[in-house]
Amino acid sequence: MTLHKLGKDPESPEGKSPTVYYDDETDNYLLQGWKVLDEERLRQMDIPEHETVIEFPKRMMQFFPEVNGSGGPGSDS
Repeated sequence: MTLHKLGKDPESPEGKSPTVYYDDETDNYLLQGWKVLDEERLRQMDIPEHETVIEFPKRMMQFFPEVNGSGGPGSDS
């Protein structure tokens, strides 16, 4: 398995987070973001015990190959 870092949030202090990764073995994205701890927001979702919720800024969508048209890792183009 190889994770490919597709992009970090250019507006994040110290460039620590959020980050978009692509896993070439599972063909899935991994998202590093801010933990959602707001109980009111969490109550509005049906989250299974084995899952979690992160907050991810809209501006980070640019790093998904399907959005930016680059093809990127795992694409056939």
